[in-house]
Amino acid sequence: MGHTSNLNAFLNLHKDQLSSSGVPVHYWSSLYQKLVNQIFDAGTVFQILKVDSENREEYEPLWVLRALKDVDKSDGKHIYLIDHAWTFRPEEIKLQLLENSSLKNRMSILFDLDDNLSEDELIENIFNNIWKLANHYSVGNAENVEKQLPIWYIIDEVGSSVMHSNNPNCRIVPFFYMNDQITYSLLFPIEDIEEDEFLTRDFAEGITDSSRRSAILLPWVATSFEHISYIPDMPYPDYFLEGHIKESLPKISGKEISKRDVYKVYTQYDLVRQYLTDQRFILVDTELEADILWYTKHFKDFEELSIDFPGKYVNQFPFEYVITVKDLLCITCRRNQSSLRWLPTSYNLVTEIRNFVSYYQYRNKNGMGNYWIVKPYNLARGLDIHITNNLSYILKLSLTGPKIAQKYISNPVLFYRPECNGKVKFDIRYILLLKSIKPIDAYVYKKFFLRFANKPFEMRDFEEYEKHYTVMNYTENATLKHLKCEDFLLEWSKQYPDHEWKDIESKITEMLKDILVSASSAEPPCGFGENPQSRALYAADIMLEIDEKGDFNPRILEINFTPDCQRACEYYEDFYNDIFNLFFLDNNCNAFLSLNK
Repeated sequence: MGHTSNLNAFLNLHKDQLSSSGVPVHYWSSLYQKLVNQIFDAGTVFQILKVDSENREEYEPLWVLRALKDVDKSDGKHIYLIDHAWTFRPEEIKLQLLENSSLKNRMSILFDLDDNLSEDELIENIFNNIWKLANHYSVGNAENVEKQLPIWYIIDEVGSSVMHSNNPNCRIVPFFYMNDQITYSLLFPIEDIEEDEFLTRDFAEGITDSSRRSAILLPWVATSFEHISYIPDMPYPDYFLEGHIKESLPKISGKEISKRDVYKVYTQYDLVRQYLTDQRFILVDTELEADILWYTKHFKDFEELSIDFPGKYVNQFPFEYVITVKDLLCITCRRNQSSLRWLPTSYNLVTEIRNFVSYYQYRNKNGMGNYWIVKPYNLARGLDIHITNNLSYILKLSLTGPKIAQKYISNPVLFYRPECNGKVKFDIRYILLLKSIKPIDAYVYKKFFLRFANKPFEMRDFEEYEKHYTVMNYTENATLKHLKCEDFLLEWSKQYPDHEWKDIESKITEMLKDILVSASSAEPPCGFGENPQSRALYAADIMLEIDEKGDFNPRILEINFTPDCQRACEYYEDFYNDIFNLFFLDNNCNAFLSLNK
Protein backbone atom coordinates (compact mmCIF):
# COMPACT_ATOMS: atom_id res chain seq x y z
CA MET A 1 0.00 0.00 0.00
CA GLY A 2 2.84 2.34 0.92
CA HIS A 3 4.66 1.76 -2.36
CA THR A 4 1.46 2.34 -4.33
CA SER A 5 0.66 5.60 -2.55
CA ASN A 6 4.24 6.82 -2.94
CA LEU A 7 4.23 5.91 -6.62
CA ASN A 8 0.95 7.77 -7.07
CA ALA A 9 2.45 10.83 -5.34
CA PHE A 10 5.45 10.60 -7.70
CA LEU A 11 3.18 10.37 -10.73
CA ASN A 12 1.04 13.29 -9.55
CA LEU A 13 4.17 15.42 -9.87
CA HIS A 14 5.79 13.82 -12.91
CA LYS A 15 3.13 12.15 -15.07
CA ASP A 16 2.74 15.08 -17.48
CA GLN A 17 6.51 15.34 -17.90
CA LEU A 18 6.87 11.60 -18.56
CA SER A 19 4.01 11.62 -21.05
CA SER A 20 5.25 14.67 -22.96
CA SER A 21 8.74 13.12 -23.14
CA GLY A 22 7.32 9.90 -24.55
CA VAL A 23 8.47 7.62 -21.72
CA PRO A 24 6.33 4.43 -21.97
CA VAL A 25 4.03 3.78 -19.00
CA HIS A 26 5.48 0.35 -18.22
CA TYR A 27 8.79 1.99 -17.22
CA TRP A 28 7.33 4.43 -14.70
CA SER A 29 7.29 2.19 -11.61
CA SER A 30 10.87 1.03 -12.14
CA LEU A 31 11.99 4.62 -12.75
CA TYR A 32 10.43 5.66 -9.46
CA GLN A 33 12.32 2.92 -7.59
CA LYS A 34 15.62 3.86 -9.18
CA LEU A 35 15.16 7.55 -8.41
CA VAL A 36 14.22 6.93 -4.77
CA ASN A 37 17.09 4.50 -4.21
CA GLN A 38 19.54 6.28 -6.51
CA ILE A 39 20.19 3.16 -8.58
CA PHE A 40 22.54 3.76 -11.51
CA ASP A 41 22.70 0.24 -12.90
CA ALA A 42 23.35 0.79 -16.62
CA GLY A 43 26.85 -0.64 -16.12
CA THR A 44 25.40 -4.06 -15.28
CA VAL A 45 23.68 -4.30 -18.65
CA PHE A 46 25.88 -2.22 -20.98
CA GLN A 47 29.61 -1.82 -21.58
CA ILE A 48 31.51 1.24 -22.84
CA LEU A 49 34.07 0.51 -25.56
CA LYS A 50 36.58 2.90 -27.09
CA VAL A 51 36.83 3.06 -30.88
CA ASP A 52 40.32 2.49 -32.30
CA SER A 53 41.62 6.05 -32.70
CA GLU A 54 43.99 5.25 -35.58
CA ASN A 55 41.26 3.86 -37.82
CA ARG A 56 38.48 6.17 -36.71
CA GLU A 57 37.05 8.62 -39.24
CA GLU A 58 36.44 12.23 -38.17
CA TYR A 59 32.67 11.81 -38.00
CA GLU A 60 32.72 8.46 -36.21
CA PRO A 61 32.18 8.23 -32.43
CA LEU A 62 35.02 7.93 -29.91
CA TRP A 63 33.05 5.64 -27.65
CA VAL A 64 30.28 3.10 -28.19
CA LEU A 65 27.89 1.33 -25.82
CA ARG A 66 27.38 -2.42 -26.20
CA ALA A 67 24.69 -4.58 -24.63
CA LEU A 68 26.09 -7.33 -22.38
CA LYS A 69 22.82 -9.27 -22.54
CA ASP A 70 19.52 -9.27 -24.38
CA VAL A 71 17.32 -6.29 -23.57
CA ASP A 72 13.56 -6.76 -23.92
CA LYS A 73 11.84 -3.42 -24.54
CA SER A 74 8.66 -4.72 -22.87
CA ASP A 75 10.49 -5.41 -19.61
CA GLY A 76 9.79 -2.46 -17.30
CA LYS A 77 13.16 -2.66 -15.54
CA HIS A 78 15.07 -1.53 -18.65
CA ILE A 79 15.02 2.17 -17.93
CA TYR A 80 18.28 3.65 -16.71
CA LEU A 81 19.27 6.83 -14.94
CA ILE A 82 21.94 8.80 -16.75
CA ASP A 83 23.73 11.43 -14.68
CA HIS A 84 24.67 14.83 -16.06
CA ALA A 85 28.44 15.18 -15.99
CA TRP A 86 28.31 18.95 -16.51
CA THR A 87 25.65 21.66 -16.64
CA PHE A 88 26.69 25.05 -18.01
CA ARG A 89 25.90 28.28 -19.80
CA PRO A 90 28.04 28.77 -22.94
CA GLU A 91 29.60 31.99 -21.68
CA GLU A 92 30.77 30.18 -18.51
CA ILE A 93 32.44 27.17 -20.16
CA LYS A 94 36.04 28.36 -20.22
CA LEU A 95 35.97 29.82 -16.71
CA GLN A 96 34.46 26.62 -15.26
CA LEU A 97 37.11 24.49 -16.94
CA LEU A 98 39.84 26.81 -15.70
CA GLU A 99 38.57 26.58 -12.12
CA ASN A 100 37.72 22.86 -12.04
CA SER A 101 40.63 20.57 -12.93
CA SER A 102 38.67 17.34 -12.37
CA LEU A 103 35.97 18.51 -14.81
CA LYS A 104 38.64 19.53 -17.30
CA ASN A 105 40.32 16.11 -17.03
CA ARG A 106 36.99 14.29 -17.36
CA MET A 107 36.12 16.20 -20.52
CA SER A 108 39.63 15.69 -21.88
CA ILE A 109 39.20 11.91 -21.56
CA LEU A 110 35.68 12.00 -22.98
CA PHE A 111 36.96 13.77 -26.11
CA ASP A 112 40.29 11.87 -26.18
CA LEU A 113 42.37 15.03 -26.28
CA ASP A 114 46.17 15.19 -26.35
CA ASP A 115 47.71 15.14 -22.86
CA ASN A 116 50.55 17.39 -24.05
CA LEU A 117 48.37 20.40 -24.84
CA SER A 118 48.80 23.56 -22.78
CA GLU A 119 45.93 24.44 -20.46
CA ASP A 120 44.67 27.17 -22.81
CA GLU A 121 44.85 24.82 -25.81
CA LEU A 122 43.12 22.05 -23.88
CA ILE A 123 40.26 24.34 -22.80
CA GLU A 124 39.87 25.66 -26.35
CA ASN A 125 39.74 22.09 -27.69
CA ILE A 126 37.13 21.05 -25.14
CA PHE A 127 35.05 24.11 -26.06
CA ASN A 128 35.24 23.23 -29.75
CA ASN A 129 34.39 19.54 -29.21
CA ILE A 130 31.67 19.94 -26.62
CA TRP A 131 28.89 20.78 -29.08
CA LYS A 132 28.80 17.31 -30.62
CA LEU A 133 27.58 15.94 -27.29
CA ALA A 134 25.90 18.97 -25.71
CA ASN A 135 22.16 18.80 -25.08
CA HIS A 136 19.81 21.43 -23.66
CA TYR A 137 16.57 21.96 -21.82
CA SER A 138 14.72 25.04 -20.63
CA VAL A 139 12.39 25.84 -17.77
CA GLY A 140 9.31 26.99 -19.62
CA ASN A 141 7.41 28.14 -16.53
CA ALA A 142 10.26 30.20 -15.05
CA GLU A 143 9.20 33.57 -13.70
CA ASN A 144 11.43 35.65 -16.01
CA VAL A 145 12.89 35.43 -19.50
CA GLU A 146 16.48 34.97 -18.30
CA LYS A 147 15.57 31.78 -16.42
CA GLN A 148 13.80 30.41 -19.51
CA LEU A 149 17.02 30.54 -21.55
CA PRO A 150 18.48 27.17 -22.60
CA ILE A 151 20.45 25.25 -19.98
CA TRP A 152 23.18 23.14 -21.57
CA TYR A 153 24.53 19.85 -20.26
CA ILE A 154 26.78 16.89 -21.07
CA ILE A 155 25.44 13.49 -20.06
CA ASP A 156 27.77 11.00 -18.38
CA GLU A 157 30.07 8.56 -20.15
CA VAL A 158 27.35 5.90 -20.52
CA GLY A 159 24.91 8.24 -22.27
CA SER A 160 27.65 9.93 -24.30
CA SER A 161 28.64 6.56 -25.76
CA VAL A 162 25.31 5.97 -27.48
CA MET A 163 25.81 6.40 -31.23
CA HIS A 164 23.56 8.07 -33.80
CA SER A 165 21.30 6.08 -36.09
CA ASN A 166 18.38 6.97 -38.31
CA ASN A 167 16.83 3.72 -37.08
CA PRO A 168 17.66 3.86 -33.37
CA ASN A 169 17.05 1.14 -30.80
CA CYS A 170 16.81 3.46 -27.77
CA ARG A 171 16.02 6.99 -26.66
CA ILE A 172 17.59 9.37 -24.13
CA VAL A 173 15.42 12.17 -22.74
CA PRO A 174 16.02 14.76 -19.98
CA PHE A 175 13.97 14.40 -16.80
CA PHE A 176 13.61 16.84 -13.91
CA TYR A 177 13.09 15.03 -10.59
CA MET A 178 11.11 17.52 -8.54
CA ASN A 179 11.65 15.82 -5.17
CA ASP A 180 15.41 16.40 -5.29
CA GLN A 181 15.36 19.33 -7.77
CA ILE A 182 17.84 17.49 -9.98
CA THR A 183 17.82 16.92 -13.74
CA TYR A 184 18.82 13.50 -15.02
CA SER A 185 18.48 11.84 -18.41
CA LEU A 186 16.58 8.60 -18.95
CA LEU A 187 17.87 5.84 -21.24
CA PHE A 188 15.37 3.22 -22.40
CA PRO A 189 15.00 0.85 -25.39
CA ILE A 190 12.41 1.36 -28.11
CA GLU A 191 13.40 -1.89 -29.85
CA ASP A 192 14.55 -5.23 -28.50
CA ILE A 193 18.35 -5.18 -28.23
CA GLU A 194 20.38 -8.34 -28.62
CA GLU A 195 23.54 -9.21 -26.71
CA ASP A 196 26.63 -7.51 -28.25
CA GLU A 197 24.45 -5.07 -30.19
CA PHE A 198 25.47 -1.39 -30.01
CA LEU A 199 23.02 1.15 -28.60
CA THR A 200 21.90 3.93 -30.94
CA ARG A 201 19.63 6.94 -30.77
CA ASP A 202 18.46 9.58 -33.23
CA PHE A 203 20.44 12.80 -32.79
CA ALA A 204 17.90 14.66 -34.94
CA GLU A 205 14.84 13.21 -33.27
CA GLY A 206 11.56 14.74 -34.41
CA ILE A 207 13.06 16.56 -37.41
CA THR A 208 11.40 15.26 -40.55
CA ASP A 209 12.43 17.84 -43.16
CA SER A 210 15.24 16.10 -45.05
CA SER A 211 17.42 19.20 -45.65
CA ARG A 212 17.17 20.42 -42.09
CA ARG A 213 17.76 16.91 -40.78
CA SER A 214 20.93 16.55 -42.88
CA ALA A 215 22.16 19.90 -41.56
CA ILE A 216 21.53 19.02 -37.91
CA LEU A 217 23.33 15.68 -38.36
CA LEU A 218 26.46 17.23 -39.93
CA PRO A 219 28.61 16.73 -36.79
CA TRP A 220 28.07 12.96 -37.16
CA VAL A 221 27.21 12.41 -40.84
CA ALA A 222 29.39 14.13 -43.44
CA THR A 223 27.21 15.83 -46.07
CA SER A 224 28.05 18.37 -48.76
CA PHE A 225 25.58 21.21 -49.31
CA GLU A 226 27.57 22.75 -52.16
CA HIS A 227 24.86 21.92 -54.70
CA ILE A 228 22.37 24.06 -52.76
CA SER A 229 22.20 27.80 -53.46
CA TYR A 230 23.26 29.94 -50.55
CA ILE A 231 20.69 32.53 -51.64
CA PRO A 232 17.40 31.69 -49.88
CA ASP A 233 14.07 31.67 -51.66
CA MET A 234 11.61 34.41 -50.74
CA PRO A 235 8.99 32.92 -48.41
CA TYR A 236 5.28 32.82 -49.11
CA PRO A 237 2.94 35.30 -47.35
CA ASP A 238 1.93 32.64 -44.79
CA TYR A 239 5.43 32.82 -43.34
CA PHE A 240 4.92 36.45 -42.35
CA LEU A 241 1.80 35.55 -40.39
CA GLU A 242 3.25 32.64 -38.40
CA GLY A 243 3.42 33.31 -34.68
CA HIS A 244 1.80 36.73 -34.93
CA ILE A 245 -1.53 37.91 -33.61
CA LYS A 246 -3.95 38.46 -36.45
CA GLU A 247 -4.33 42.08 -37.44
CA SER A 248 -6.68 43.92 -39.75
CA LEU A 249 -6.21 46.66 -42.31
CA PRO A 250 -7.99 50.01 -42.08
CA LYS A 251 -10.87 51.03 -44.29
CA ILE A 252 -9.28 54.07 -45.93
CA SER A 253 -11.85 56.71 -46.90
CA GLY A 254 -9.52 59.27 -48.48
CA LYS A 255 -10.80 61.90 -46.05
CA GLU A 256 -8.03 63.65 -44.14
CA ILE A 257 -8.08 63.73 -40.35
CA SER A 258 -9.07 67.20 -39.17
CA LYS A 259 -6.33 69.14 -37.43
CA ARG A 260 -6.84 70.27 -33.86
CA ASP A 261 -5.39 73.10 -31.84
CA VAL A 262 -5.14 70.80 -28.81
CA TYR A 263 -4.83 67.00 -28.79
CA LYS A 264 -5.83 64.64 -25.99
CA VAL A 265 -3.26 61.90 -25.46
CA TYR A 266 -3.71 58.49 -23.89
CA THR A 267 -0.37 56.75 -23.25
CA GLN A 268 0.84 53.52 -21.68
CA TYR A 269 4.40 54.84 -21.51
CA ASP A 270 5.40 56.64 -18.31
CA LEU A 271 8.10 58.66 -20.07
CA VAL A 272 5.51 60.24 -22.37
CA ARG A 273 3.47 61.17 -19.31
CA GLN A 274 6.53 62.69 -17.70
CA TYR A 275 8.16 64.50 -20.64
CA LEU A 276 5.28 65.49 -22.95
CA THR A 277 4.85 68.98 -21.54
CA ASP A 278 3.76 70.97 -24.60
CA GLN A 279 0.43 72.58 -23.68
CA ARG A 280 -1.07 71.61 -27.04
CA PHE A 281 -1.09 67.99 -25.85
CA ILE A 282 -3.22 67.11 -22.83
CA LEU A 283 -2.87 63.75 -21.10
CA VAL A 284 -6.08 61.82 -20.48
CA ASP A 285 -6.80 58.61 -18.59
CA THR A 286 -8.97 56.70 -21.04
CA GLU A 287 -8.61 55.58 -24.63
CA LEU A 288 -12.14 56.62 -25.46
CA GLU A 289 -11.60 60.32 -24.84
CA ALA A 290 -8.17 60.44 -26.52
CA ASP A 291 -7.26 61.81 -29.96
CA ILE A 292 -3.86 60.08 -29.85
CA LEU A 293 -3.32 56.51 -28.63
CA TRP A 294 0.31 55.92 -27.66
CA TYR A 295 0.65 52.24 -26.77
CA THR A 296 3.52 50.06 -25.60
CA LYS A 297 1.53 46.90 -26.40
CA HIS A 298 0.96 45.74 -29.96
CA PHE A 299 -2.12 47.24 -31.59
CA LYS A 300 -3.78 45.11 -34.28
CA ASP A 301 -7.37 46.20 -34.98
CA PHE A 302 -6.82 48.97 -37.50
CA GLU A 303 -10.10 48.22 -39.27
CA GLU A 304 -12.19 48.84 -36.15
CA LEU A 305 -10.24 52.02 -35.40
CA SER A 306 -10.84 53.36 -38.91
CA ILE A 307 -14.57 52.65 -38.78
CA ASP A 308 -15.44 53.57 -35.19
CA PHE A 309 -12.81 56.24 -34.50
CA PRO A 310 -11.62 57.71 -37.83
CA GLY A 311 -10.36 60.84 -36.08
CA LYS A 312 -7.93 59.08 -33.72
CA TYR A 313 -4.24 58.50 -34.29
CA VAL A 314 -2.31 55.40 -33.11
CA ASN A 315 1.45 55.03 -32.73
CA GLN A 316 1.79 51.91 -34.92
CA PHE A 317 1.46 50.88 -38.56
CA PRO A 318 -0.24 47.73 -39.85
CA PHE A 319 2.26 44.89 -40.32
CA GLU A 320 5.19 46.96 -39.12
CA TYR A 321 6.76 43.75 -37.83
CA VAL A 322 8.29 43.33 -41.32
CA ILE A 323 11.08 45.58 -40.01
CA THR A 324 10.84 45.12 -36.20
CA VAL A 325 11.24 41.30 -36.12
CA LYS A 326 14.80 40.28 -36.97
CA ASP A 327 14.14 37.49 -39.45
CA LEU A 328 11.48 39.52 -41.27
CA LEU A 329 13.82 42.53 -41.47
CA CYS A 330 16.32 40.29 -43.27
CA ILE A 331 13.67 39.16 -45.75
CA THR A 332 12.51 42.75 -46.24
CA CYS A 333 16.06 43.90 -46.99
CA ARG A 334 16.59 41.04 -49.45
CA ARG A 335 13.68 42.32 -51.50
CA ASN A 336 15.95 44.63 -53.47
CA GLN A 337 19.67 45.21 -53.86
CA SER A 338 19.54 48.77 -52.50
CA SER A 339 18.54 47.71 -49.00
CA LEU A 340 20.37 44.36 -49.11
CA ARG A 341 23.75 46.11 -49.28
CA TRP A 342 23.22 47.52 -45.78
CA LEU A 343 22.46 44.16 -44.15
CA PRO A 344 25.12 41.73 -42.88
CA THR A 345 24.60 38.35 -44.57
CA SER A 346 21.83 36.67 -42.57
CA TYR A 347 19.96 33.37 -42.43
CA ASN A 348 16.97 31.99 -40.57
CA LEU A 349 18.36 28.88 -38.86
CA VAL A 350 15.14 26.93 -39.35
CA THR A 351 13.74 27.72 -42.78
CA GLU A 352 17.07 28.72 -44.39
CA ILE A 353 19.44 26.35 -42.61
CA ARG A 354 20.42 24.49 -45.78
CA ASN A 355 21.32 27.80 -47.49
CA PHE A 356 23.33 28.80 -44.44
CA VAL A 357 25.27 25.51 -44.38
CA SER A 358 25.95 25.82 -48.11
CA TYR A 359 27.39 29.30 -47.60
CA TYR A 360 29.33 28.22 -44.50
CA GLN A 361 30.90 25.30 -46.38
CA TYR A 362 31.69 27.57 -49.35
CA ARG A 363 33.48 30.09 -47.13
CA ASN A 364 35.26 27.33 -45.22
CA LYS A 365 36.46 25.68 -48.44
CA ASN A 366 37.84 29.00 -49.71
CA GLY A 367 39.59 29.97 -46.47
CA MET A 368 37.28 32.91 -45.81
CA GLY A 369 36.37 34.25 -42.37
CA ASN A 370 33.43 32.33 -40.97
CA TYR A 371 32.45 33.98 -37.69
CA TRP A 372 28.71 34.35 -37.11
CA ILE A 373 26.59 36.01 -34.48
CA VAL A 374 23.54 33.90 -33.63
CA LYS A 375 20.61 35.65 -31.99
CA PRO A 376 16.93 35.03 -31.30
CA TYR A 377 14.54 37.02 -33.42
CA ASN A 378 11.98 37.23 -30.62
CA LEU A 379 14.14 38.48 -27.70
CA ALA A 380 15.82 41.79 -26.89
CA ARG A 381 18.29 43.11 -24.28
CA GLY A 382 21.19 41.10 -25.72
CA LEU A 383 19.79 37.80 -24.40
CA ASP A 384 20.85 34.40 -25.76
CA ILE A 385 23.32 35.80 -28.31
CA HIS A 386 26.39 33.81 -29.35
CA ILE A 387 29.44 34.51 -31.54
CA THR A 388 31.32 31.56 -33.06
CA ASN A 389 32.85 29.99 -36.15
CA ASN A 390 32.02 26.49 -34.83
CA LEU A 391 29.41 24.92 -37.10
CA SER A 392 28.40 22.25 -34.56
CA TYR A 393 27.74 25.00 -32.02
CA ILE A 394 25.60 26.98 -34.49
CA LEU A 395 23.60 23.90 -35.48
CA LYS A 396 22.90 23.08 -31.83
CA LEU A 397 21.78 26.68 -31.23
CA SER A 398 19.29 26.30 -34.07
CA LEU A 399 17.42 23.76 -31.91
CA THR A 400 16.93 26.11 -28.96
CA GLY A 401 14.28 28.40 -30.44
CA PRO A 402 13.87 30.70 -33.45
CA LYS A 403 17.22 32.24 -34.36
CA ILE A 404 19.08 33.96 -37.15
CA ALA A 405 22.76 33.61 -37.97
CA GLN A 406 24.28 36.87 -39.14
CA LYS A 407 27.79 37.37 -40.46
CA TYR A 408 29.78 38.84 -37.59
CA ILE A 409 31.24 42.26 -38.32
CA SER A 410 34.91 41.40 -37.89
CA ASN A 411 36.29 44.77 -39.00
CA PRO A 412 34.14 47.34 -37.18
CA VAL A 413 34.98 51.01 -36.84
CA LEU A 414 36.26 51.40 -33.28
CA PHE A 415 36.26 54.25 -30.78
CA TYR A 416 39.24 54.98 -28.56
CA ARG A 417 38.40 55.05 -24.86
CA PRO A 418 41.42 55.98 -22.74
CA GLU A 419 39.79 54.58 -19.60
CA CYS A 420 39.61 51.19 -21.39
CA ASN A 421 43.21 51.36 -22.64
CA GLY A 422 42.23 50.87 -26.24
CA LYS A 423 39.67 50.99 -29.02
CA VAL A 424 36.25 49.48 -28.36
CA LYS A 425 33.20 48.51 -30.39
CA PHE A 426 30.27 50.90 -30.44
CA ASP A 427 26.91 51.11 -32.07
CA ILE A 428 24.65 54.01 -32.93
CA ARG A 429 20.94 54.32 -32.31
CA TYR A 430 18.94 56.65 -34.51
CA ILE A 431 15.30 57.34 -33.70
CA LEU A 432 13.29 56.70 -36.86
CA LEU A 433 9.94 58.48 -37.21
CA LEU A 434 7.36 57.40 -39.75
CA LYS A 435 4.34 59.52 -40.69
CA SER A 436 3.32 57.80 -43.92
CA ILE A 437 4.35 54.73 -45.88
CA LYS A 438 2.65 55.57 -49.21
CA PRO A 439 4.19 57.96 -50.03
CA ILE A 440 7.08 57.57 -47.59
CA ASP A 441 7.21 60.46 -45.15
CA ALA A 442 9.92 59.70 -42.63
CA TYR A 443 12.52 61.43 -40.46
CA VAL A 444 15.34 60.70 -38.04
CA TYR A 445 15.95 62.55 -34.82
CA LYS A 446 19.21 64.47 -35.25
CA LYS A 447 20.43 63.63 -31.77
CA PHE A 448 21.59 60.03 -32.05
CA PHE A 449 22.59 57.80 -29.16
CA LEU A 450 25.66 55.69 -28.56
CA ARG A 451 26.47 52.44 -26.81
CA PHE A 452 30.00 51.21 -26.14
CA ALA A 453 31.80 48.02 -25.26
CA ASN A 454 33.98 48.23 -22.16
CA LYS A 455 37.01 46.23 -23.32
CA PRO A 456 39.28 46.70 -26.35
CA PHE A 457 38.02 44.79 -29.39
CA GLU A 458 39.83 41.78 -30.81
CA MET A 459 38.64 38.74 -32.74
CA ARG A 460 38.94 36.32 -29.84
CA ASP A 461 37.44 35.62 -26.39
CA PHE A 462 33.91 35.76 -27.77
CA GLU A 463 32.48 34.74 -24.41
CA GLU A 464 33.65 38.07 -22.95
CA TYR A 465 30.46 40.10 -23.07
CA GLU A 466 32.06 43.49 -22.43
CA LYS A 467 34.49 42.98 -25.31
CA HIS A 468 32.00 42.03 -28.03
CA TYR A 469 28.69 43.57 -26.99
CA THR A 470 27.54 47.13 -26.40
CA VAL A 471 24.25 46.69 -24.50
CA MET A 472 25.28 47.33 -20.89
CA ASN A 473 21.94 48.62 -19.53
CA TYR A 474 20.87 45.19 -18.30
CA THR A 475 24.25 43.68 -17.44
CA GLU A 476 24.99 43.44 -13.74
CA ASN A 477 28.18 45.21 -12.60
CA ALA A 478 28.92 46.49 -16.13
CA THR A 479 29.84 50.15 -16.64
CA LEU A 480 27.45 52.07 -18.88
CA LYS A 481 29.32 54.86 -20.66
CA HIS A 482 27.22 57.97 -21.17
CA LEU A 483 28.27 60.23 -24.03
CA LYS A 484 26.05 62.73 -25.80
CA CYS A 485 26.28 62.83 -29.57
CA GLU A 486 27.66 66.39 -29.50
CA ASP A 487 30.64 65.24 -27.41
CA PHE A 488 31.03 62.09 -29.53
CA LEU A 489 31.24 64.18 -32.70
CA LEU A 490 33.99 66.36 -31.24
CA GLU A 491 36.01 63.28 -30.34
CA TRP A 492 35.17 61.62 -33.67
CA SER A 493 36.67 64.54 -35.62
CA LYS A 494 39.94 64.00 -33.71
CA GLN A 495 40.02 60.22 -34.09
CA TYR A 496 38.84 60.08 -37.72
CA PRO A 497 39.59 63.45 -39.36
CA ASP A 498 39.39 61.88 -42.84
CA HIS A 499 35.86 60.56 -42.29
CA GLU A 500 33.42 63.42 -41.80
CA TRP A 501 30.32 62.45 -39.87
CA LYS A 502 28.02 64.25 -42.29
CA ASP A 503 29.08 61.77 -44.99
CA ILE A 504 28.45 58.81 -42.70
CA GLU A 505 25.11 60.24 -41.62
CA SER A 506 24.16 60.67 -45.27
CA LYS A 507 24.78 56.93 -45.79
CA ILE A 508 22.73 56.13 -42.69
CA THR A 509 19.73 58.13 -43.87
CA GLU A 510 20.05 56.57 -47.32
CA MET A 511 20.09 53.13 -45.70
CA LEU A 512 16.96 53.79 -43.62
CA LYS A 513 15.13 55.18 -46.63
CA ASP A 514 16.06 52.10 -48.69
CA ILE A 515 14.74 49.80 -45.95
CA LEU A 516 11.43 51.67 -45.78
CA VAL A 517 11.14 51.52 -49.58
CA SER A 518 11.62 47.75 -49.40
CA ALA A 519 9.12 47.47 -46.56
CA SER A 520 6.49 49.32 -48.59
CA SER A 521 7.17 47.56 -51.90
CA ALA A 522 5.07 44.50 -50.99
CA GLU A 523 1.46 44.33 -49.91
CA PRO A 524 0.52 43.15 -46.40
CA PRO A 525 1.31 40.77 -44.78
CA CYS A 526 4.69 40.90 -46.58
CA GLY A 527 4.99 44.67 -46.28
CA PHE A 528 3.73 47.70 -44.38
CA GLY A 529 0.04 48.57 -44.52
CA GLU A 530 -0.94 52.10 -45.43
CA ASN A 531 -2.88 53.98 -42.76
CA PRO A 532 -3.46 57.76 -42.46
CA GLN A 533 -4.18 57.28 -38.74
CA SER A 534 -0.74 55.80 -38.05
CA ARG A 535 2.38 57.47 -36.72
CA ALA A 536 5.29 55.38 -35.41
CA LEU A 537 8.60 55.72 -33.59
CA TYR A 538 11.30 53.07 -34.01
CA ALA A 539 14.92 52.77 -32.93
CA ALA A 540 17.41 51.72 -35.61
CA ASP A 541 20.59 50.15 -34.19
CA ILE A 542 23.55 50.55 -36.52
CA MET A 543 27.21 49.58 -36.59
CA LEU A 544 29.92 50.94 -38.89
CA GLU A 545 32.10 48.52 -40.85
CA ILE A 546 35.36 49.18 -42.69
CA ASP A 547 35.26 47.70 -46.20
CA GLU A 548 38.17 46.51 -48.34
CA LYS A 549 38.61 50.07 -49.73
CA GLY A 550 38.86 51.57 -46.26
CA ASP A 551 35.41 53.21 -46.48
CA PHE A 552 33.14 53.37 -43.42
CA ASN A 553 29.73 51.91 -44.17
CA PRO A 554 26.68 51.54 -41.92
CA ARG A 555 25.22 48.10 -41.27
CA ILE A 556 21.71 47.70 -39.89
CA LEU A 557 21.60 45.44 -36.82
CA GLU A 558 17.93 45.71 -35.90
CA ILE A 559 14.95 48.04 -35.77
CA ASN A 560 13.07 48.13 -32.47
CA PHE A 561 9.38 48.49 -31.71
CA THR A 562 8.56 50.84 -28.75
CA PRO A 563 12.23 51.26 -27.76
CA ASP A 564 13.42 52.40 -24.37
CA CYS A 565 13.72 56.21 -24.66
CA GLN A 566 14.83 57.01 -21.13
CA ARG A 567 18.26 58.29 -22.14
CA ALA A 568 16.72 60.35 -24.94
CA CYS A 569 14.43 62.08 -22.44
CA GLU A 570 17.16 62.59 -19.85
CA TYR A 571 19.57 64.05 -22.41
CA TYR A 572 17.00 66.11 -24.31
CA GLU A 573 13.95 67.01 -22.24
CA ASP A 574 12.01 68.22 -25.31
CA PHE A 575 12.39 64.83 -27.01
CA TYR A 576 8.68 63.93 -26.92
CA ASN A 577 7.55 67.53 -27.40
CA ASP A 578 9.54 67.64 -30.65
CA ILE A 579 8.21 64.27 -31.82
CA PHE A 580 4.57 65.07 -31.13
CA ASN A 581 5.00 68.42 -32.88
CA LEU A 582 6.36 66.65 -35.95
CA PHE A 583 3.74 63.90 -35.97
CA PHE A 584 0.60 65.84 -35.24
CA LEU A 585 1.31 69.53 -35.88
CA ASP A 586 3.59 69.08 -38.94
CA ASN A 587 6.22 71.19 -37.20
CA ASN A 588 9.77 69.97 -37.91
CA CYS A 589 11.28 72.48 -35.41
CA ASN A 590 14.76 71.71 -36.83
CA ALA A 591 15.17 68.61 -34.62
CA PHE A 592 14.92 66.12 -37.48
CA LEU A 593 16.51 65.07 -40.74
CA SER A 594 14.05 64.25 -43.49
CA LEU A 595 14.37 60.98 -45.42
CA ASN A 596 12.05 62.27 -48.12
CA LYS A 597 14.65 63.92 -50.32
